[in-house]
Amino acid sequence: MKYNIRGNKIDVTKAIEDYIKSKISKVEKYFNDTAEAKAIISAKGKEQKVEVTIWSGKYNVRAEEINEDLYAAIDLVLDKLERQLKKYKDKLQTNKRSVKEEYIPEIEDYFEEDEQNIVRRKQVFLKPIDEEEAITQMELLGHTFFVFKNVETDKINVCYKRNDGDYGIIEAN
Repeated sequence: MKYNIRGNKIDVTKAIEDYIKSKISKVEKYFNDTAEAKAIISAKGKEQKVEVTIWSGKYNVRAEEINEDLYAAIDLVLDKLERQLKKYKDKLQTNKRSVKEEYIPEIEDYFEEDEQNIVRRKQVFLKPIDEEEAITQMELLGHTFFVFKNVETDKINVCYKRNDGDYGIIEAN
């Protein structure tokens, strides 16, 4: 697994980097050798925020935690990732053999609520997948929506989680 660990308003020491790598290594068994882990550590006041995203080729997994203690935040975020991975273990292992070396970047939804400015623009590669895979991907990322290219219709779709817990699909014409 490749690692990309960086700090935002905080210096990432060798000890912090080694600690993150040792924690992420516990979930490596769910991924192929081409997987890439990205960890971003940021500080705001007394709070330490840790975001970890792992791209595996077919699935992306993302979690974040905020805590006053950096090492506690790292532990919490990796516990959250491990829970997500255990939940989807069967799907991940069934599809593990068919994973190609390409990956789909995640769609992050960070927007300023007070201002209606576009604060982030991201390009994504829409690999054709079915609706079930889109729901799984959305849940693994912890998002409420997921944009994908439907393998059956070859159209752009948006899968979203409804307030009642069910899912909806929006299909573009």
